[in-house]
Amino acid sequence: MTPPIVVHPPSEKGGRRVTAHAEQLGVAYRLEDVAEFLRHAGLSDDEIQLDDPNLIEWRGGGPDSWR
Repeated sequence: MTPPIVVHPPSEKGGRRVTAHAEQLGVAYRLEDVAEFLRHAGLSDDEIQLDDPNLIEWRGGGPDSWR
């Protein structure tokens, strides 16, 4: 099963698209941006676990890859 949140590979210009169930949440330029998008999508701070593979699929590098 695919996690509901996908952080796509870094673009050539920097930043990573973030989607939830294929809906575009925005482009993140740092880890804090991902957390903010998830808050706006309705997750509470307790639910946001950026290293949880059941919640987030990091494509093209993990949470430390932004370029």
